[in-house]
Amino acid sequence: MSKKKKTSTYRDNVVARSEEARTVRKIVAIIIVSILLILLIGLYSGYKYVKSSLEPVDPDNENGIEVEIPMGSTTSSIANLLEENGIIKDARIFRFYIKFKNESDFQAGEYTFTKSMTINQIIASLKEGRIIKEPVHRVTIPEGKTVDQIAEIYANELDYTAKEFLEKVNDTDFIKQLMESYPGILTDDILEKGIRTPLEGYLFAATYDFYEEKPSLESIIEVMLDKTQAVVFDNIDLIEARDLTVHEAITFASLVENEATNEDQRNKISGIFYNRLDEGMRLQTDPTVLYALGGHKEKVLLKDLEIDSPYNTYKIDALPIGPISNFGESALRATVDPEDNDYMYFLHDQEGNIFYAETYDEHLELKKEHIK
Repeated sequence: MSKKKKTSTYRDNVVARSEEARTVRKIVAIIIVSILLILLIGLYSGYKYVKSSLEPVDPDNENGIEVEIPMGSTTSSIANLLEENGIIKDARIFRFYIKFKNESDFQAGEYTFTKSMTINQIIASLKEGRIIKEPVHRVTIPEGKTVDQIAEIYANELDYTAKEFLEKVNDTDFIKQLMESYPGILTDDILEKGIRTPLEGYLFAATYDFYEEKPSLESIIEVMLDKTQAVVFDNIDLIEARDLTVHEAITFASLVENEATNEDQRNKISGIFYNRLDEGMRLQTDPTVLYALGGHKEKVLLKDLEIDSPYNTYKIDALPIGPISNFGESALRATVDPEDNDYMYFLHDQEGNIFYAETYDEHLELKKEHIK
């Protein structure tokens, strides 16, 4: 090979290597920049996530959420409880934050938090063992109340009229939304033809705390349904073991609630209702007649028993079409776990005592003795 050709080949090799080196440097630079961008984006995203996790879950949500912190709870278990109940966004961030701030000595107890609370407010509450926010309104809904009566209670306690409450609980579109949110308790049964009010029986008897001046009607109804759902789900195995639907169980419980005033009475009367159903008898309970009549009477007359209604258990051969009021948990427990007895009849005297009989003749004798 000539010297000139060797020189040219050498020059070409040098140029080629130079081009390769530049290409490699470009690739390396692109990789480094990409890595840096990914790191920066990751750091920024992490910063945004941590910052967001330390902010209130919902600054405008003043609804109280009850959380029980058991004795001996670790910070990890407390953090998990708070996240499960929607009080904080991320349990891990909460744990890192309290470790960074060197916070400890959290106290066991029953707390009422809101989603609008800051991390520092939550920590202060847990350390002092007290509720940060006191309720603006505390409303007690007793057992055995109809939707109409519940509407009156809220009208007396909050800035709503009974009419506004009733319009909301009878709003078809709203009811359908609730059915999607609570499929475990609200089924097509509540829209059956003949049902007077879809949510009758489903607005649980309890004391409710509200943390804003005027909670929405939607939130009031939903917090009551939350309680009903929790109580029903606690008893769902027994409901299914009785071969009852949720609607049937709630309907049954409303009858027990209206016929009894204490646990022993509820258990006995529930057993009697099952005995009657097993024998093909009608339940023949006066509260269903009063509900069918649409009002309260001191005494149910014979002519009242003839009212044609899917609620009137003197006319129908099974449970009424739906609940006649709300109920307490003990009434539901009596419904799914009744006393096993041989009674078929019972009656109330004017003092609230209940007398039980196995035969109709015994029942008539008790009636002569105690009903004046």
